[in-house]
Amino acid sequence: MRSHHTHGWSRRELLHGLSVAGAMGVVGFPAKMAFAEPAPETTRLRLTTQRGGLCVAPKYIAEALLTVEGFTDIHYVPVESLSTRLQLLAADEIDLEVTFIAPFIARIDAADPIVLLAGSHIGCFELFGTAPVHAIRDLKGKTVAVSDVGNPDYAFLASILVYIGLDPHQDIHWVTHPPDESVQLLAEGKIDAFLGFPPVPQELRARQIGHVILNSSLDRPWSQYFCCMVAGNREFVRQHPVATKRAFRALLKATDVCALEPERAAQSLVDRGLTPQYTYTLQTMQEVPCSKWREYDPEDMVRFYALRLHEAGLIKSSP
Repeated sequence: MRSHHTHGWSRRELLHGLSVAGAMGVVGFPAKMAFAEPAPETTRLRLTTQRGGLCVAPKYIAEALLTVEGFTDIHYVPVESLSTRLQLLAADEIDLEVTFIAPFIARIDAADPIVLLAGSHIGCFELFGTAPVHAIRDLKGKTVAVSDVGNPDYAFLASILVYIGLDPHQDIHWVTHPPDESVQLLAEGKIDAFLGFPPVPQELRARQIGHVILNSSLDRPWSQYFCCMVAGNREFVRQHPVATKRAFRALLKATDVCALEPERAAQSLVDRGLTPQYTYTLQTMQEVPCSKWREYDPEDMVRFYALRLHEAGLIKSSP
C-alpha cells in the first residue's frame, strides 16, 4: 500500500494546523532538522497494524510524520497475532514493531535478529480481580485468564508474580480466552482475575466489572519503567541507520502528539477502523502517560524485566 495521506489528519493539517506548536517541534527538533540530515537510505518502511492494543497508537499516528522524514512508501501489514508480528520482524518482512518489552526479550533470548531502539511509553496494563481478591498475593491458587501463554499479558503478570515471591508455574491456574470472553467470565465470577490492555480496562471500569488490583501506570515499581518499546530488524538497522533514526524519531514525535492532542488521536484510530469505541479510545489517550518517555531509561527497563523473566523461567540467558 502506498501512503499518500493519513487517517484523521491530512498531511497539511499535521504540518500546519496542530495547535501544539507544530508536529516538527513537539519533541524539541526544529522543522528544518529533518531536511538538513542525510536522506534515509530507503524510502520504504513496513509496520504492522492490529485491532485493539490502543497503547501503541503512536505507530499509526506516525504515518504523516514518517512522510516528513522522507518515507514515501509506508506499508501497514495487518497482523492480529503478536507471535506472528515478531516472526515477521525477525524474518525481515517488517522493519519496526512496538509492543511490550517482555516478548522482545524472549525473542532476543531465542537468538532472533531483533534490536531494541527506544522506549515508547510507560504503563498500560491493568489487573482486575473479583471481590475475594484484594492484592496480588491473593491470586495464589486462583484462576487467572490470559489471551495466551507467552503473550504480553501472561509475561507481564508472570513478572509481577515472581517479584512478590509467587511461582507463576505452580501457584496459578491459568486459562486462555480471548479478551471479550475473559471480560464475560470475570463478570460471571468464573475466573478470579484478568489482566487487560486498552481498551479493555476502560470497558471494565465503565461496566463496573471487578475492581483494579494493579494499574501499571500508577503503581510502583511498574510505573517506574517503560512498558512498550520500539524494536527493529537487525539487518534493517545495520543497513539503514539514517532511516532507522528518522523512523523512530517520527514514532516518538507521534507519542507526544497522542499526549497533546488526545481527541484527534482517538478520532484518527476510530476513523482508521482500529477500534469502534471513541470514548474508551479517548480515555486511553488521556490515561496512558505518553508524554513521559523522556523521563525513563530504556536500559533500566530491559534489566528490570530481563531479571523478572529469568526468575520466572521464561528466558535462559543471564539478565
